[in-house]
Amino acid sequence: MKAVLWSFVGLRRKGDFDQDEQKLSIFHVILAALLGAALFIGLLVSIVKLVVPK
Repeated sequence: MKAVLWSFVGLRRKGDFDQDEQKLSIFHVILAALLGAALFIGLLVSIVKLVVPK
């Protein structure tokens, strides 16, 4: 999950990326990315609902 979170931010060293590429499976990376994106979208929707009046 840490590798995916750093990918969302866009900050990652080349050496760390190479290590992650070797030890992580593509299925786990895709699953973590989808989960992270869903949580991020849910957070944004919740913030908008709190800020914008009906």
